[in-house]
Amino acid sequence: MSDPHGIRPPTTGVAADEVFRVEAHGMEQIPDADRHGGPRELFWVWFGANLTFTFVINGALVVGLGLGFWAAVTIFTVGNLAFFLVGAAAIAGARAGAPTLVVARAAFGRWGNYPVAVINWLVSIGYIILNTVVGVLALAVLGGLAGLGTGSPTLVAGLVLMIVCTAGVAVLGHATVEVMQRWLAIGLVVCTAVLGALVLPQADLSSGGTDAPRLWAWSLGLVIAVSGGPLSYIAICADFSRYLPRTSPGRGITAATGLGAMVPATALGIIGIAAATRVEVGASADPVAAVAGLLPVWFQVPFLLVVVGGCVTNTIMTLYSSGLNLQVLGVPLDRARTVLVQVVLVTAGSSVALFVVDFTEALLAFLSVMVVVFAPWAGVFLADLGLRRAHYDVEGLYARSGGAYRYTRGFHRAGLAALVTGVVLAASAVDSVLWTGPLAGLLGADLSLLGGPAAALTYYLLVRSRRASAPTAHESAPTTTENE
Repeated sequence: MSDPHGIRPPTTGVAADEVFRVEAHGMEQIPDADRHGGPRELFWVWFGANLTFTFVINGALVVGLGLGFWAAVTIFTVGNLAFFLVGAAAIAGARAGAPTLVVARAAFGRWGNYPVAVINWLVSIGYIILNTVVGVLALAVLGGLAGLGTGSPTLVAGLVLMIVCTAGVAVLGHATVEVMQRWLAIGLVVCTAVLGALVLPQADLSSGGTDAPRLWAWSLGLVIAVSGGPLSYIAICADFSRYLPRTSPGRGITAATGLGAMVPATALGIIGIAAATRVEVGASADPVAAVAGLLPVWFQVPFLLVVVGGCVTNTIMTLYSSGLNLQVLGVPLDRARTVLVQVVLVTAGSSVALFVVDFTEALLAFLSVMVVVFAPWAGVFLADLGLRRAHYDVEGLYARSGGAYRYTRGFHRAGLAALVTGVVLAASAVDSVLWTGPLAGLLGADLSLLGGPAAALTYYLLVRSRRASAPTAHESAPTTTENE
């Protein structure tokens, strides 16, 4: 019986994390005796999760800004280099043995961490719904090819199938997620390579690049690439490295995570860019059908299976982490039950996305809101990790009162001030479907990503200046609250 916050008594041995058995641990620290594997395992976890059709859509959206093929490829590739920052953040998981949003208490305080934890959970649910919808659309096209029709009954059946496949693995937990990601990735990569070989030669290399202001298009393209990929993972990255031995090399963790995520994301984005020079993938109500129309009949079924498989791998990963997120927020359920609770919400949200709202408009609004919060959050988290050199007082991370990270009644003023600074800058510099900030209007570009570096610099300056003075009992600098 777990306690109300998902904390179980320490266990020993890898049996706590066995394939096809419900994982014993929740959000608590993973004891050294239960740690196993090496950084290479992270490569397949992230590779499988990023073989998802949403990157094809993101690539198509970049072309929709008016960029030509090569310009879109350049901006999408540059944006995906940020996956190596995700890899650097994942080092915290191995060192602390804790999920990302537990480690983040060091930067923001126990209670100061809550607002972004809530937003991250909502973002995670949004991404689960997004991938579920794309998978259902692919299953509907398959149903049409099989003579079952593409109407509401087929969509409902596809939704049920997607939920069962993803929730089943997420409930079992870390070891099963890791193995399924590897198996599915190996099966998907061959078909993805064939997809690229069929779509890329059809790219119109002379399309676009004439109507949109160049600075505006390049800046917004970068926002789409970063927010639709690396930034969406920054608050869950340590969830999959926390089982690694604490002595695992940081460079290995960074490289395995960064490469594992960047390679498939970039490849699929380029396929989406190529497809969008021929058909309106980003503006289509059914992007799956749009890309399928470019393919020969013999490959349409394998293509649709790739879409479904990629959506499954990504949803499994996100659903698992969002369950840990709920525990961090204090939901009195063990990890497996948090997954089941979310299934209800995802089913309802996916139904709305399938039958009520415009798919592409909802995606663009979603990405524009996310960058305003998570670019600054990532800046503070990474700055804090660097200042501490990834050393954390784990007892302090889990302390309900007192401890190294109590700060001022549970709020770290430096972390929250830096976060607010970054959010204000990002909100004033964003050019989204929801609003255009004054700086974006003045400069004719979306510079919302600058909220990340601004927050990181603000945090660094505040913490370093506080270190130079005498820290109070309630709010000490990160470099004075570390315990090996």
